Amino acid sequence: MCRAVLESGEDQNMAEGINDGIVFLMAVPYILVGTIGFIIYRKFSRPDKSENTEQNL
Repeated sequence: MCRAVLESGEDQNMAEGINDGIVFLMAVPYILVGTIGFIIYRKFSRPDKSENTEQNL
């Protein structure tokens, strides 16, 4: 799509849709990396149950 078409002002809905799509494509990688990082953090930060039972004996 040509930049001049988006700036012409005839169809602002199309320009807003293009801008929303750009923001969405820009945010998705950060959301995915953050989610995967959080899952890995939760997996390795949990205390191991077998270690806790041995210490109580």
